[in-house]
Amino acid sequence: MNIDFHTHVKLAKRVNFDPDFFHEVILNAKEAGLQALAMTEHFNTSRFYDIYEELDKRYEYKGNYYLVDGFKVFTGMEIDVKETGHILFIGHKKEILQTRDLLEAHTSEADFIALEELLEIGERFNFLKIGAHPLRSTTPLTQHSTDLLKRLDAFDLNGKDLYEHGVKEMERDVLAFAELVNLPVVCGSDSHHPIHLGAVWNQFSNDCETAIDLKAEITSSNYTRTISPVLRTKIGAAKIVKKQIKQELVAGM
Repeated sequence: MNIDFHTHVKLAKRVNFDPDFFHEVILNAKEAGLQALAMTEHFNTSRFYDIYEELDKRYEYKGNYYLVDGFKVFTGMEIDVKETGHILFIGHKKEILQTRDLLEAHTSEADFIALEELLEIGERFNFLKIGAHPLRSTTPLTQHSTDLLKRLDAFDLNGKDLYEHGVKEMERDVLAFAELVNLPVVCGSDSHHPIHLGAVWNQFSNDCETAIDLKAEITSSNYTRTISPVLRTKIGAAKIVKKQIKQELVAGM
């Protein structure tokens, strides 16, 4: 099973969820050779709950994923923490939505939840917990204590960071940081546009149905990371197209 652990199904936080755009995301993911992705939309994106309401109308939910024309869309979200940093939670949609409810008072920067408190929620629901783009200069995880970081299940080798800072350099530095904390590393594209998908992915030896299955495979190192040789082309094109679309949206407001 080829899976991307960090994806977005909206072009930007302030735009509404578009089922047609979502369909393009899945088509591009399939064409890139993926069989699954983790939908980790920002927890404070505009009209977060609309995503789940729309997908519930259209697709079957089983395990911890929507089955979209044979493709698995695992449910999750990306959460900002008070001390700086982003955490990905992946798990059952009911518990993801319960967690979003708990975070209602923490959606603005002044009120972001503390990492320790967030980890307690994640552990209560037994989510797969991934530290997103841990070395990104704007949202680093390096300032957190090792004891807290060890409560995560993995770090994110982020496609956008590989693009911005160089594949070899960023991969080397993330792997070194992960070794210090004694955590595994998985790939996440951090896609916001369909053509971004396939820049990075993880090949799992076994198929998975739940976040617990995914966590077990990661803990057992039963997967391999892949960085596409055309990562720069994919992400560069996605950035150009995304920028153009956002400009058109702003002009039309």
